[in-house]
Amino acid sequence: MSPNPRMPWDPSRFPDGGRDAAALLLLYPHAGDWHIPLTVRGSDLRHHTGQVSLPGGRVDAGESIEAAALREAAEEVGVDPAAVRVVGQLTPVRIPISGFLLHPVIGVTDARPQFRPDEWEVARLIELPLESLRDTSIVQIAHRTREVDGRVEEMEVPCFCIDGEQVWGATAMVLAEFLALLESIQDRP
Repeated sequence: MSPNPRMPWDPSRFPDGGRDAAALLLLYPHAGDWHIPLTVRGSDLRHHTGQVSLPGGRVDAGESIEAAALREAAEEVGVDPAAVRVVGQLTPVRIPISGFLLHPVIGVTDARPQFRPDEWEVARLIELPLESLRDTSIVQIAHRTREVDGRVEEMEVPCFCIDGEQVWGATAMVLAEFLALLESIQDRP
């Protein structure tokens, strides 16, 4: 789900001055299926305005990745951190445009949270059924432009088309890795 061309970088090295961020991929039961909350980012935010993302943000000094993911989910959509069982992490994703290294944290809760989206940070909450994410017809290619070294270049961006939104970039990469992980578990004898 990585854009093509992807900005060149060495995945074994995080550049100086980079900042850690954490996001919560939360699974919760609702209406007979497991769901994942996604947010459409508010129009007044500094980074990734209007994009679809997992609840998340900057890791504060002295804070663990897991604690940051839970805090951000509480701040953005009202998830009670005490109700979430952290079950693991996925591969960190470098986000060159904002200078973050995103650490995806997987959490599970036994019931649908009483969501309270923050009006400034969240323009809209999307409750994504896991079965919908498994539907390969929602994967498409979008075309976007970006400026690199003073020139504009076009790129092909794989995305999930979900609830009228294009989910691309780091969020799409995290969701794709999560799906691959689920499939590998299900394929085991």
